[in-house]
Amino acid sequence: MLSTTSLILVCLLPTPRDLEIARVLGWYRIPFRTAPKVISVDYLAFYQPGSFGAQGEQIQYVAAVRGHELTTRAELLRDDPDHPRAREEYFKIQLGPLERLKTPIKAVKWKRITFFYTTGEYLLRSSSLNELIVNSDERQLLWQSLRERAEAEQLYKTELPESNLSPEILFALLGIKDLQAANEKKEK
Repeated sequence: MLSTTSLILVCLLPTPRDLEIARVLGWYRIPFRTAPKVISVDYLAFYQPGSFGAQGEQIQYVAAVRGHELTTRAELLRDDPDHPRAREEYFKIQLGPLERLKTPIKAVKWKRITFFYTTGEYLLRSSSLNELIVNSDERQLLWQSLRERAEAEQLYKTELPESNLSPEILFALLGIKDLQAANEKKEK
């Protein structure tokens, strides 16, 4: 459930088809070459541009992130094998069910975005995209959280055995109580 401490990646949902993919198939794609540095977040918030008509220029939906993998566009969108970027790598972000925000977050000044980070606190209290920007004092905490996520993901990729189990279960099986302790242990 979305909480004030949730780490959120606001991302562009280019077309209504992409919304249907997220809703029905439970995933979202990000081109590897343009992906933000950290994709291990708690939620994605979807910005719907003008291509959504009357439902455009706002964020109406969020979805919990359940995991991610690297694949090709051709594997993701099998009905478009001849696309110019078919062989390019994409992150496939696995999603939980879409959750509709009580009040959509409107684009007042901004009309074009790709990705930016915010928190659940900002998302829950904002009515415009501009209000999603984390303030200077809290910004340091946001970047620290993002760094910790990136380091934890790197630890998972380099030190844990290959498995279909989630990182949380693997850490529990290995007796690692929290990721910060794991990182401190790694540095010693």
